[in-house]
This record gives sequence, C-alpha cells and structure tokens, in this order.
Amino acid sequence: MARARGQKNEMTMTSIGVLYELAATQPKKVAFIKDNEIWTYDRLAAEVDHLAYGLVKRGLRKGDRVALHMANLPEFVVAYHACFRTGVIAAPLNIRLKTAELIPLLQRLQPTLYISQAALYNQVASIDSSILAANSRFVVDGPVNDPRVQRWTSLFGDVNGEPLQRTLDVDVPAVLLTTSGTTGRPKFVIHTLATLLKIAESYEHLDLDGDQVSALGMPMVHASGLFTMLAFVRFGVPFVLCERFDPDALLDAIERHRCTWLLGLPFMFTTLLQRQRAHPRNIDSLRTCLSAGDVCPAQVQEQFPSVFGIPLRSFWAATEALGSLTYGLESGPATRIVKGAQVRLVGVDKMPVSPGQVGELVVRGPHVTIGYWAGPGLIEGAPEGGWFHTGDLMRQDEKGNLWFVSRKKHLIIRGGSNISPVEVERVLMTHPAVRDAAVIGVPDPELGERVAGFVQLADGAQSADPNEILAHVTGQLADYKVPKSLQILHQIPRNATGKIDRQLLLKPRTDCSITDSDCWFGTNTLSTGVAGRFWRLNLARYQF
Repeated sequence: MARARGQKNEMTMTSIGVLYELAATQPKKVAFIKDNEIWTYDRLAAEVDHLAYGLVKRGLRKGDRVALHMANLPEFVVAYHACFRTGVIAAPLNIRLKTAELIPLLQRLQPTLYISQAALYNQVASIDSSILAANSRFVVDGPVNDPRVQRWTSLFGDVNGEPLQRTLDVDVPAVLLTTSGTTGRPKFVIHTLATLLKIAESYEHLDLDGDQVSALGMPMVHASGLFTMLAFVRFGVPFVLCERFDPDALLDAIERHRCTWLLGLPFMFTTLLQRQRAHPRNIDSLRTCLSAGDVCPAQVQEQFPSVFGIPLRSFWAATEALGSLTYGLESGPATRIVKGAQVRLVGVDKMPVSPGQVGELVVRGPHVTIGYWAGPGLIEGAPEGGWFHTGDLMRQDEKGNLWFVSRKKHLIIRGGSNISPVEVERVLMTHPAVRDAAVIGVPDPELGERVAGFVQLADGAQSADPNEILAHVTGQLADYKVPKSLQILHQIPRNATGKIDRQLLLKPRTDCSITDSDCWFGTNTLSTGVAGRFWRLNLARYQF
C-alpha cells in the first residue's frame, strides 16, 4: 500500500519518520502487544495514515489542538503519531482529573477535537459546548449515551495511495504536557518534533537498544509514558502496552514475554517488589530496571536485587528535559552526566558553584523544552540562553555523581540552616515500622520554618510509638533536622506521577493517631523540644 511514508525526506529526522521507516523496512515486526493482540509496524502506520488523512480532510490546521483523554490504549499511540504527522498539537489530559479540573484546562487549550475513552467521557459530558463543541467529541471504544459523541473511526480518511500534502516544521509545538505550577495553575510544557526525537534517542544512555523487549505501564498522558513509548519506536523495541499500572499484570507480562528492560516510577517498583514476593514469577529475563520521577526509597533499592536478581538504578528526568543524565551506579538519589551533555550546578547568582556545594541543576541541549504554551503562537518561559533551570538542588561528589538534595521550592531553611526533605525522609523510612514518609517545612515565627514529618506505617505495623520513631531519627540526624512534629497517616499522598503531594500535606489533617494542640496545620501531631537561639529568616540572604 502506498503511504505518506514515501515522503520520508521531510520526516526522516522525526519520531513519525522513524515509524514510517520501520513500516517500510520491517513491516511485520512487532511494535507492541495489547491484550494478546499484536500490532505490527505496518498495521500501526496504516492506522496512523487513516487518522492523519481524516484530520486533514476534516479541516484541522497546523497548530490546532487535539485533546487526548485516555489510558494506555493502542488508539493513543495512533493518535499521537497522527497528530505529529499533520502538524496539529497533541494535548493529553490527565485521566485522574475531575470535571472542575478539566474545565480550566480545556478553556485554555480551546481544542478543535476531543478524543476520549468511553469510561472517561463522563468527566466532560456536562462541559458547555462553548468550551467543548458538540461536534468535536469522539470516543475510541464502547458506547456513550450522548448524541453529541461520535465514534473515532468516523474521523478516518481514505488514503488511496495519495501523498499527504502537508509539510512539517520540526521546531514548532507538537505536544503540550501538563505539569503542576507553583501557583497551582498547571503549565503546558511544549515539546517539538525535534526535541521529542532527541529525547527518544537519549534512551541509548539508559541501555535501551534494538535487542530489548519491554512493557509500558506508565501513563502516556504524562511525559514518562510518552517519551518511553517514542523511545521504543525509535529503537524498534517490542513492548507490552499496559492500559493501566497493575503490578500483577505487569509481572505476568514480564514472565510471558521475557521482558529485558523496565522503566518505572518509585511507587511502581515498591508495589512490584511486594507482589513478586507474594507471588513469585520467572523474571530472570530482566537485565535493566530503572526508576525515575522521584526519589526511590532506599530500602526498595536495597531489597530489589534479592528479589529481582539485578540492581534497581535511579536517574533524574523532568517533563521539560530528559537526556542530560543517566542512571547512577550507587544506591540512593544518584545520577550521572551523559558524556558531552551541557549540565551545570549554579547558585542564586546563576554562577557555577564549587565542587561539593549544593546548587540548582541547569541543563541545555536539543532535548530541552522550548518553553511553556500560553496560547496560539504564544510561548512563555523560554530557557534563558538555552539553559533550563530545573528547580532541583544537587551536589556533585568527587566521582562526578550528582546527588539529588531537594526541590528548590521544597528546601527547608530553619534558622539559617538548610534541610533536605529527602534526607530526613530516607532516615524515617529506615525505621522498621515505617513504609513511607514525607517531610515539609511549615512556617515558624522564630525560625522561619520548622520540619514537619509524616509517616505511613508498614504492613503489619498496627501501631507505632511516635517517640520511638523520632528517637530513631535523632540518632542519625543533627538536631535541627529532626521533625518538630510527626503525623501518622493512612497513606502518604502522591500525585499521578508518584511524587509526594506536599501542598496537600500543608492542609489540616485529622487521620492520624497522635495528638498535640500546639500545631498550626492541625491538632493531631506530636511536638518535640527545640533548643537554641532562633531568629526570623530573610530568605534572600541565604544561598542553597
């Protein structure tokens, strides 16, 4: 069948060009498997063509936004590539968001089309047609009891062997990925066809190559899932497409398909470790397991080799930039600089810090976002001089490793002393009764900030003595780092990417087992003594 892949000169150096090249040279090679259904590269390219031609014939122009609202389905892979092929902008929506959260996003995006999974459509069904037009709503599966909704196959167009008359600009927005903003208003991170290809190619530094087999359990509505899917296509890696993260289903897939490479979020590996212990599978095919997205609990990294037979490595990545760093070879939040990558640690004056000092990680390169989308043709926050300021504080050791210290906005400054929440959390989790922990800074009239701790008890730990937990911490940390208060929570709140939701922890809570009336964020806490002379802090006076 003649396809748009014949126009490969204009597209070769893009992710969509890579797909068409594979469809032409290895048409029957497995691209991915979903529920035992095999998708070859030939089949995938054919579906992409039908949707791409349909989008053009429907009148979508370059720069129009298409909202994609679904879990990891084959149609999602098709939709992404069709958007890339036609120059329209893919705008994935977090599947965990409720109607009230989706409305402002859709108001800003003004999508020309909305393509959804039937099970998620109810979250937009009540949204006014002035925000989401009645004739723009499509679902990829199952019936929906709404006359405004159409099947997505009605979008498809006939190819008829004709080339798709649309050239591509690799340096304009191709996808908008939402990420939380410091003001509570999500940002739309822009990636182009050029940055997406460089990100996909950077996975070679994560040991991904054409000899691997993998499984994708991370949601493609987020950068982690999208980037990894594109990397699989870039290297021709067959993968099992998991609709949602299910640890047992993922372990079964690893066993059945002899997966060799796995990337996940820390909470995913925590759960995989528990389920593999409870129900062992034959997973000796695994050669590489990588954790990203947040700090991986130390005990998970320590226990992983005894259950999975290989180390669990961690590395730094961000929605705005992936490709500068690769996995660390030591346990803990360590990562290494990719050879030739442009990486710096800088102070508040934006000048490089001395070796061993803590500074903000800044990166530059062809894999970095071009900025944040503020509307059609409007881009804000373009990296200054090409340097993207990550907001992550790190220090470099004598071996060249970078060690994550804290998010810049999460660093606790108590009486002029800097405290890394990550460091305190790691110590809290060394207590046998603690499964998970979180630490935040809360306002203090004398110190500027003080440390507040939260713990989730381990399975089987029906109760725990907070004093004993704090005594355990006191023996391993300087006094000023020890939490002034401690709450036992049913669960540490985490967002869709597994990161601790520290803003939620700042809200008053009552679901814990200890009490103390002297706490600004709630009555159920335990206070510890504080000694010494303290003063109100002028944050501008201190460097990281």
